[in-house]
Amino acid sequence: MSMTVTRRTALAALGASSAGLASPALSTPRRLDDARFLHGVASGDPTAAGAILWTRATPAEGAAGDIPLQWHVAEQAGAQPIRSGRVTAAAARDNTAKVEVTRLQPGRDYWYWFTTSSGTPSPVGRFRTLPVGRTEDFVLALASCQLWAGGFFNAYDDMARLDRLDAVLHLGDYIYEYGADGYGTDIGRQLGRLPDPPHEIITLADYRRRHAQVKTDPALQAAHARAAFITVWDDHETANDAWIGGAENHDPDTEGDWRARKAAALQAYFEWMPIRDPRRGSDPAAIFRSFEIGDLATLAMVETRLLGRDEQIASKGEVVADADIARMLRDRQQPGRELLGAAQFAWLENVLRRSVDSGKVWQLLGNQVVMARVAGPDIELGYGPERFAAIIARMPEGWRTRIRATLAGYRAGLPFNMDAWDGYPAARERLYAMLRRIGARPVMFAGDSHAAWANDLADASGTVVASEFGTTAISSPSFGSLLPGLGQIIAAQNNEVVFNNQDDKGYTLVTLTREAATAEFVTVSTVMSRVYQRGVAGRFTRGTERGARLRGVTGKR
Repeated sequence: MSMTVTRRTALAALGASSAGLASPALSTPRRLDDARFLHGVASGDPTAAGAILWTRATPAEGAAGDIPLQWHVAEQAGAQPIRSGRVTAAAARDNTAKVEVTRLQPGRDYWYWFTTSSGTPSPVGRFRTLPVGRTEDFVLALASCQLWAGGFFNAYDDMARLDRLDAVLHLGDYIYEYGADGYGTDIGRQLGRLPDPPHEIITLADYRRRHAQVKTDPALQAAHARAAFITVWDDHETANDAWIGGAENHDPDTEGDWRARKAAALQAYFEWMPIRDPRRGSDPAAIFRSFEIGDLATLAMVETRLLGRDEQIASKGEVVADADIARMLRDRQQPGRELLGAAQFAWLENVLRRSVDSGKVWQLLGNQVVMARVAGPDIELGYGPERFAAIIARMPEGWRTRIRATLAGYRAGLPFNMDAWDGYPAARERLYAMLRRIGARPVMFAGDSHAAWANDLADASGTVVASEFGTTAISSPSFGSLLPGLGQIIAAQNNEVVFNNQDDKGYTLVTLTREAATAEFVTVSTVMSRVYQRGVAGRFTRGTERGARLRGVTGKR
């Protein structure tokens, strides 16, 4: 089925009125109630009684200050509100506004919107409260890695059109920090889609502008208006390969103190995302939290970047010298290396234990990076020498050298990605031991990798302890653009990897029932045009028995 996002269809999907997006009056002086809702609306962090509602009121040109708004919630589209209240789009928060709506009924849809004091309405959004008690099923979409310059957000357009969608899990890389000469901008130049501001973002004003740019995308606005988002950041909301003390893409000599940059990035994130604000006096990086989905599942969202992560042994894509390989393999096995940190780990065990003890069917973990044990693939063996030589012959000389050096590291025993859980194997074993100890039925969700994954997660003894569904990128470049079919090679050479697609963009649709957890890997045929074809690269299911293995089918249909 061919689909296209036009201005008219995007506004229809959002439920926006022409008045809501009209240009401000040309009379002067400009008034604050001339504000417009240029960034749509969003909901997030749903509970059984409500959700966080978000918008941004853009002041008229020449106006500045706090903007008073009203919010409204109705039980049907176009109906009179059953809840209304006041909220301020404060200038100190970049004129963003958030309110937590409560006292709603569990397990049902609601519609919401904002208005200015002059009556100008925002687009209309929709969310569903979490269920209570007996729950037969629940449908989640997994999203990650939406590089503005990487292409159009067609996956969100498809997501917004789904008949059933209870919530969206965004697993990080909602924005990227790079400038107009950075990662992925070769595509952005072709599409007239370069990042704003044009330099790498470092300050609060920079991070705010980048969030604002991303939220002008009509497909993203439509997805936010379709369902509540449950979000965590990964690294690019601050800087590439972030860890507790810094980031690969942060140079203190030229970019200042890491703590100041991190604080600016997190402030902008909390302003611009539909997430509950941190409690006063708490660490804003502590965004781990849980959601109860009736008697069906508990969803625990963890933070794997800024709270407990030790520095990476090697960054993503780093070319490793032969002399360093033995040291790196030894260092990654250090028993004290952490990804979650002790406090978050203790919280997670308590949350999941309560879930198991209460008889819930599933224990879900929303996690940024791939957990499976993934050995670096022997690409030449996978392709065959002749095809491998032909593929790399088409690459620039620099990339040929890089691929050959990376392959040498893989053959020496380096894992595919040491920024993922493979860089922290002792921490992973501690997690697996905890899951066995409490008798969990775990399903892990992962983003970050720009690839789709269906994995059987096994501990060091080879015993399967969990399933993992990883979602591909919304638009960010993947290894498959350089090495087509790489995912099949990775799956063939790794016991834990049942399915891997490094080639396509899209999202993962997860359906939970009392009998099974199923992931459907939805693809879009292109991000270079707003006209695209929807596909499904694979569909994988696991049953409720502990230690269950995945079963499924691949192939677009």
